[in-house]
Amino acid sequence: MARTIVGVLRGGTSPEYDLSIKTGAVMLNALSEDTYDTRDILIDKRGMWHSRGFPVDPARAVQQVDVVLNGLHGGVGEDGTVQRILEQVGVPYVGSSPRASALSLNKIRAAEILQHAGIVMPQTVSFHASHDMGVDEMARSVFAQFGPPYIVKPAREGASHGIQLAHTIIELPSVLADVLDAFGDALVQEFVRGSEATVGMIDDFRGEEIYALPPAQITFPAEASFLHFDHHTEGLLKHLVPAEFSHEEKAALVDAAKQAHRALGLSHYSRADFILTRRGPYLLEVNALPGLHEHAAFPPMLESVGSSMADFLGHVVGLARR
Repeated sequence: MARTIVGVLRGGTSPEYDLSIKTGAVMLNALSEDTYDTRDILIDKRGMWHSRGFPVDPARAVQQVDVVLNGLHGGVGEDGTVQRILEQVGVPYVGSSPRASALSLNKIRAAEILQHAGIVMPQTVSFHASHDMGVDEMARSVFAQFGPPYIVKPAREGASHGIQLAHTIIELPSVLADVLDAFGDALVQEFVRGSEATVGMIDDFRGEEIYALPPAQITFPAEASFLHFDHHTEGLLKHLVPAEFSHEEKAALVDAAKQAHRALGLSHYSRADFILTRRGPYLLEVNALPGLHEHAAFPPMLESVGSSMADFLGHVVGLARR
């Protein structure tokens, strides 16, 4: 029987380049040579596509490929750009549509949709560098709605990249200025205290339309107040599965994650990140292309239900081809 030719996209133009390289390596190593013929397709930090070590245009890179596994994180890999390219070429790919991918990456638009769906999230105010308001006026506007401390983050970055904490209203203008200067837009969120948690979703898995993996409890260095980009890149996060949550808390996390997956119109798989408080879960964001590298949450969640990366990837490749 002919093997399925799978192109694995990794690298990319976002700050998560190194994480994507690792996710792509996991994909390449997990796919059995008996069933799959893999092609390693690299997008370098300048956006150039490479196949077999040579720079090529995107259409040439995926020529004769049956399906693409997108191991990119952030940037063009998640904002709908790569998805549109693959649709124009006519190659099936694992993951969500261009629109759904772009929505989930844009925290401002995603929050509007998720809150409209009734999902509880931290109070949030967004700003753009093009606003006529100065950062002092922005800070006063936030303070009028909710008090400190404040989490300030860019609207289109993942893996906690660019996130900062303003302990007081006095610190907020400076932190806002830093994020706006670096990224052009910023979200200011209330600092919700609780346990970090994450839930993976898989479409049409084990007889369920949307199958929820067991919630993972995230721990990070004790001296840290919140998740930093370095915690992801340096493998400092621990994912406890099964989590030390009650049955009711796990059910609430799963319910909210399924709602978010549906509300954003995501496909094949996703991961929702939460703060679990005594009042229940607060959704932070949804990842349309969650990391699959060794320090990511998805592998231990899969292992906890007796599945494996090979089984999971074979399943989503089948979904894409179908």
